[in-house]
Amino acid sequence: MRKSAFPPIVAADTRVLILGSLPGEASLAAGRYYAHAQNQFWRLTGGVIGVDLPALDYEQRVAALLAAGIGLWDTVASAAREGSLDAALRDVEQAALGELVGRLPTLRAIGFNGATSARLGRRAVGGASQTLIDLPSSSPAYAAMPFAAKAEIWGRLREFL
Repeated sequence: MRKSAFPPIVAADTRVLILGSLPGEASLAAGRYYAHAQNQFWRLTGGVIGVDLPALDYEQRVAALLAAGIGLWDTVASAAREGSLDAALRDVEQAALGELVGRLPTLRAIGFNGATSARLGRRAVGGASQTLIDLPSSSPAYAAMPFAAKAEIWGRLREFL
């Protein structure tokens, strides 16, 4: 089954762009980023900007990220995938990351949410002048690292806001 990414969520003053790989089943069904209840994305980014994002509704979460200078998108525009795991991605069509990055004049850093995002995204942005940061995946499938350790690494994004 072929699945497609959501449109990017960015503003003209986006300073940090966080890239996932491709939304999972829960997110696709809900029509919103990071909808799986166990995904730690909203807790991690809330820690970065000092806002309790999980306590807000989705539109307020997105607005808070944009107000803080954070944008969201994915490295995969579309792919065949059974289930939600990145390991199951097949026939990958890359997102037009270079084009998006070129439209964001204040962009200072690009964070890759997980190893697949980093592998695909680093290739796509090639010689970008922005700082590229590999982040541990916020996915519930990545439980090898405790939340506190993830939050410390994600906290590096603060210096670019």
